[in-house]
Amino acid sequence: MIRVILFDLLLFGVCGYAFLRGTKDARIIGAVCIVANFASFALRGPAATSYGSVQWGVMAVDLFTLAAFTWVALTSERFWPLWVSGLQLTTSFGHFLKGMDTDLVPIAYAAALRFWSYPILIILAVGVWRSHKRQRRDALPAA
Repeated sequence: MIRVILFDLLLFGVCGYAFLRGTKDARIIGAVCIVANFASFALRGPAATSYGSVQWGVMAVDLFTLAAFTWVALTSERFWPLWVSGLQLTTSFGHFLKGMDTDLVPIAYAAALRFWSYPILIILAVGVWRSHKRQRRDALPAA
């Protein structure tokens, strides 16, 4: 339970920062992260705690998230959204691996789905911080 609380604090903190200080790209990625978090929670199957089978609802959410992140990465002037999209692709492959090998250890499947959310949020936070820093620097009058 503490893991969920810590993740939610990180999620809302980083996404709130993206909404306040971020560019359009950061706000879109932040919104997708929040929607995907709640949609994944709502669409988890009954075996969600055991990860013994493919989580089809979560897979659909992850594929939508991948599509949204990829769209942002392809239209952005910055490089960091490409990293976010690539990490989401890694998450999405976890579903396909479980589908191909149903004997895949459930903890490996769970880790594949959960792990990359943390680096995605960290990259979002760093991208917003650097963008905000760049905007403040460019707003200074030339000496």
